[in-house]
Amino acid sequence: MTGGRAVVRRAPGKLFVAGEYAVVEPGNEAILVAVDRYITVTVSEAAGPGVVVTSDLAPGAVRHAWQGGRLTGGTDTPHVVAAIETVAALLAERGLPVPPLDVSISSTLHEDGRKFGLGSSGAVTVATVAAVAAYCGLDLSLEERYRLAVLASIQVEPKGSGGDLAASTWGGWIAYSAPDRDVVAGLARGGVEAALRAPWPGFSVRRLPAPNGLRLEVGWTGNPASTTSLVAGLHRRTWRGSASHQKFVATTGDFVSAAVTALEEGDAEGLLRQIRRARQELARLDDEVRLGIFTPELTALCDAAEGVGGAAKPSGAGGGDCGIALLAADAPHDISHVRQRWAAAGVLPLPLSPALEGIEE
Repeated sequence: MTGGRAVVRRAPGKLFVAGEYAVVEPGNEAILVAVDRYITVTVSEAAGPGVVVTSDLAPGAVRHAWQGGRLTGGTDTPHVVAAIETVAALLAERGLPVPPLDVSISSTLHEDGRKFGLGSSGAVTVATVAAVAAYCGLDLSLEERYRLAVLASIQVEPKGSGGDLAASTWGGWIAYSAPDRDVVAGLARGGVEAALRAPWPGFSVRRLPAPNGLRLEVGWTGNPASTTSLVAGLHRRTWRGSASHQKFVATTGDFVSAAVTALEEGDAEGLLRQIRRARQELARLDDEVRLGIFTPELTALCDAAEGVGGAAKPSGAGGGDCGIALLAADAPHDISHVRQRWAAAGVLPLPLSPALEGIEE
């Protein structure tokens, strides 16, 4: 316990650089980057029993009561509630009490009610786990925080890759492959402590250097998208397990591996080639399965970047939200030109930079 002092933790949002869709399946690598907009969670002692949650993303404060290890009293903030329950389960297994908690959430991943698709669900899960654990006196490694966040997120979104959780935890540019979530869910049934200690098949994460001589530009299409529904829509189709599916996974694995090598070797042109391949493969998938990954705005975003020698693609599931572009850092005129073309196409350039650190005090 912190002796009543408030504990503050913040976690950055994220963007997928390459490997989305394929990363949902265990062991397939993706590249992500954390971005410098944040979810901040402040935990202090509540005036009464249970847990009070206040969020600028939900109306008013909600008091939750404990019942059988679960919180009752509303579902406006399911990721926050799941994160608190998961930390509480670990405390209970260690014979430690859960004090009355006042949990306050603020976000810069949204603006004037607009959702940018920067991984707010993952960031709030990571920040809540870190803040509640620290307030309750738990000293956790980065990987333990990530694992607790995954255990929490499975309760809300069982099929997610967890890439957002990894980016928010470690920060910067990372190569990430997801654990087998069915295995993890099975481990969780044996207790949180056991799940923290057991091997997680498929999981890996490592930091990558930032691109050499390239600037990350981000454009928002003005339309929110649901990653959960897009991924679920893909897996409901007969595509899963088909020859096309196998080709997509193999091709994605090839260009992600090549992009990781390009980042590690500082090969800017090599990285641009792989990002263009990523766009082409997502377009092939979209043409074949008709998911709606590419909107007119996302297509215009990509075309504008490629028109000045850069590379661009949707970030994440597509269907709206953000696209990313990598442009020559020493060509400000080209960057300005791309931003102007985006604005003309209804794409809002977002002032974002990579967040070099993940979860912060």
